[in-house]
Amino acid sequence: MGRRGRRGPILAGMQRQPFTALAAVYDAIMADVEYDHWADFVLTFARDGGLDGSGGALDLACGTGGFTRELRAAGLEVTGLDFSEEMLREARSRLPGVPFVQGDLRSFALPERFSLVTCVFDSLNNLLTPEDLGAALGRARAHLRPGGLFAFDVNTRVGVRELWEGDAIEGLAPMADGGEVHYHWSHHHDAEADLGVVQAFCRVGELEFVETHRERGYDPADLEPLLAAAGFARWEIVEYPDYAPPEPDAPRVWVFAWAGSDQ
Repeated sequence: MGRRGRRGPILAGMQRQPFTALAAVYDAIMADVEYDHWADFVLTFARDGGLDGSGGALDLACGTGGFTRELRAAGLEVTGLDFSEEMLREARSRLPGVPFVQGDLRSFALPERFSLVTCVFDSLNNLLTPEDLGAALGRARAHLRPGGLFAFDVNTRVGVRELWEGDAIEGLAPMADGGEVHYHWSHHHDAEADLGVVQAFCRVGELEFVETHRERGYDPADLEPLLAAAGFARWEIVEYPDYAPPEPDAPRVWVFAWAGSDQ
């Protein structure tokens, strides 16, 4: 980038909190994410399990509303929730009429209960302790109707250690206003903390910023006691897209956790 001698101070000056400055360029960079296929994967499982689409859906860590939009397109009454007001601002612009709520995954409390709760794109990996993840699972469970389903994905420990081949991605992405965002995201594994660390650099015109994102990987063996403690009656942990049991080296797993019908 022609600034190697000053890279540390420059990055420090460009540093932003996670999911703040990124909100304005997130949809451009993530334009190829298969939210529609993920929604079909989740809704097929839900229908096969007896959910008929009534009872509404809650999309946790909804971000700019990519997955929320697919749930709405499938005919569900959906509410989105995210911690970042910047991401929610983009979501509200993208999906007028959909209720979006600011909240913390570990502590949110809404008056409604839902037949389906979702949390996709490894959002729960941003919770860096089992205690925080357990709290989020408990909040999701508390917002389900009897017999409702919580569907989510997480990167495993392997997935967090080996996020991308070459540990970096870079490109140019067109934006809706005709501009372009140049992004260079680098990844490393902090072995001492057992965390994956992504340094996300973006440039739009003269604006440059960096956000640092950290994730903890969770394997099925980590998830199962937390699901039980959260009060789920039963669950399945599978791989996308064929619902097969996960291989030991699976980088990501999907979890379908059911609330009891009498709770």
